[in-house]
Amino acid sequence: MSAPVNEQVEFNVAPGSVVHVRDEEWLVTGVEQTGDGLLIRVRGLSELVRDTTAAFYKSLDKIEVVDPAEAIPVADASPNYRRARLWLESTLRKTPIPQDHEGLTVSTRMLADKLEYQRIAVARALDPQNVRPRILIADAVGLGKTLEIGMILSELARRGRAERVLVVTPRHVLEQMQHELWCRFALPFVRLDSAGIQKVRQTLPATRNPFTYFKRAIISIDTLKSARYKAHLQKIRWDAVVIDESHNLTNAGTLWELAFRVPVLRALAVQPGAGPGAHNVAGPGPCCCQGCGQAPGSGAPRAVLHVQHGNA
Repeated sequence: MSAPVNEQVEFNVAPGSVVHVRDEEWLVTGVEQTGDGLLIRVRGLSELVRDTTAAFYKSLDKIEVVDPAEAIPVADASPNYRRARLWLESTLRKTPIPQDHEGLTVSTRMLADKLEYQRIAVARALDPQNVRPRILIADAVGLGKTLEIGMILSELARRGRAERVLVVTPRHVLEQMQHELWCRFALPFVRLDSAGIQKVRQTLPATRNPFTYFKRAIISIDTLKSARYKAHLQKIRWDAVVIDESHNLTNAGTLWELAFRVPVLRALAVQPGAGPGAHNVAGPGPCCCQGCGQAPGSGAPRAVLHVQHGNA
């Protein structure tokens, strides 16, 4: 028996609509008429289902369409319209600028001294001709590799290219890296080591990938070594991956599996004798940098092309 005509008219849904299904909020990405009824494909918006995809049949689930016409404006009672001004400012900051925008936008206003060799590293990562940049920052100790990473990530975020970011670092500097990225660059990263993952799992279904819960995560290299967690990590489409102290990595297989799946990869390593600006800029093809343990021209899939500049 078909639904009444007035019910069909009231149910008005199209790609871009927001719906409530199973106590969660979803963004409609597709609508399809099938033999079993209307099929609605969605992407999660609310916290528990954020960025997950699903499909619902109207005949099986109760689907409530959010009607913008029914929204009720609420007056801003804060002093000098503070809340409204804050919302407008945050909206402007979250609006991406063109990806091919020349020059630095936000990294020059962070809590860091203006050093030219650090800006060169950022400019290379943002080069519009390098669609999938892979960069090895091999400055000596104390020259600000973490600051360069923060500058690059903040610029990528301003361009809408750092929605999902993974930072991999040794356990003993994990908290320090997290602190620096937040205090200097306002980049929040959630610590997802074994303890952090177990805490997140308490609020998630057993089948849910814990790394889908937070868009920006920082983990230890030990977590990456775990076969269980590595499988979860590889299922996520990361916008950028940062590998701290990559000269200590011995299992290159895991690194390259992540490298070929992300648009932006950055590795930090201490290179003895390197001066400011000793950056290895990525490109496809065999590795030609010294000390990598692989002969030049071997043809193995590497993601590093050695380019050196500055005082190195």
